[in-house]
Amino acid sequence: MSAPDFSSTPRPLWRDLMQPAVIVGALGYFVDIYDLTLFMTVREKSLAALGLHHLISGAPWYMDLLSWQMAGMLLGGIFFGILGDRMGRLTTLFGSILLYSIANIANGMVDTFNAYAAWRFIAGIGLAGELGGCIALVSETLSKERRGYGTTLVATVGVFGAVVAGYMADHVDAIGAVFGTEGWRMSYFIGGGLGLALLLLRVGVHESGMFQHAKESAAEGSIARGNFFALFTSRERFARYVRCVLIGLPTWFMIGILVQRAATVFAPAAGIQGEKVQTNWAVAAFYLGLTFGDLASGIASQLLKSRKKVVAAFLGLSLLCVGVYLYGADGWTTTGYYRLIFLMGFGMGYWALFVTIAAEQFGTNLRATVATTVPNFARGSLVLLTFCFTMLIGTKELPNYAPSTAGLILGVVCFGAAFLALWKMEETYGKDLDYQEQK
Repeated sequence: MSAPDFSSTPRPLWRDLMQPAVIVGALGYFVDIYDLTLFMTVREKSLAALGLHHLISGAPWYMDLLSWQMAGMLLGGIFFGILGDRMGRLTTLFGSILLYSIANIANGMVDTFNAYAAWRFIAGIGLAGELGGCIALVSETLSKERRGYGTTLVATVGVFGAVVAGYMADHVDAIGAVFGTEGWRMSYFIGGGLGLALLLLRVGVHESGMFQHAKESAAEGSIARGNFFALFTSRERFARYVRCVLIGLPTWFMIGILVQRAATVFAPAAGIQGEKVQTNWAVAAFYLGLTFGDLASGIASQLLKSRKKVVAAFLGLSLLCVGVYLYGADGWTTTGYYRLIFLMGFGMGYWALFVTIAAEQFGTNLRATVATTVPNFARGSLVLLTFCFTMLIGTKELPNYAPSTAGLILGVVCFGAAFLALWKMEETYGKDLDYQEQK
């Protein structure tokens, strides 16, 4: 009797997901999101400690430290995107981790606004590279049928870093006291230390086979690897790129405008009853919802074999939650308000699909450039959104619109653009990614 033939036995899913590229990518994104949202969770404590009380309730757009961080991410997205397509996905992944880890440690030592803004800007440059490099690497490492599970795992583990950052903001004071430093400074030291520790895990992670193939045998007539300007030389390619950016706009409108200002602007305007809403817990609640949302949207897209349908459903849920947040939460309790913010985060749980779609829209020679710049342009839109929001609400002396009205105006623009972009977008589930963009 002959031995059974196991050659055609499918590889178990868990073995694909336990590859070093996926594990390190997930942990790297965890630290990335921890550091990305760290400023929002320690913002009020750090500004008060530095004597910058006047910036807590509302700062001019050019003195908004989160805007400085996002401006750095705009620049870093381009830099690390090009680097990822020219030098490799791993170079992007570990180079970005090193830069934002050093910047966060330095952030724990600042004593002036200028130093704080400068290191937030540099941290933003570093934070820009991790996600795009990671998604490109995982998408090219796993099979086309399973890459959605891989990117979902990366995003689900990663966004939980914001929950940890929110929790640590309330409990790190005791740790800081042991080392003779303030809690908010200790938060930055911990974030930087986690990043440096993560670099030790780089052993065993291999470069993408698709990237190596593209590097060794560039197709005749194809676009040079990492040519960012090639995204603007073709109307069709540019339209693909813009659509990828636009579907991510609602995410940072919700995080950077609605959630970051929950404690200082929107909760007081809504007359929330009970304990004062805390920014760090609002951010943590949003990202906890985002964690579950990323998991749900990723699995749903695999089961339904569609990216677009799932993104549309999650956008619809988010839009409904924003409407309640702006006009239906008057007199709610603090607990109920946090639950609403959790649902807003769940609705924004298409973030993993958003970046996966961007990676799947373009060839290997531009994939890292797109996967890195697209989420960072979406994040960087917060600079413009912050400017518009501050102009819409005006000042105490010369007020314009109520915060809810200003939020409605920006929400209509962001969600309208996202739905329109999604409607025109190509479905990419199961698409073969082993190709290059042609001139």
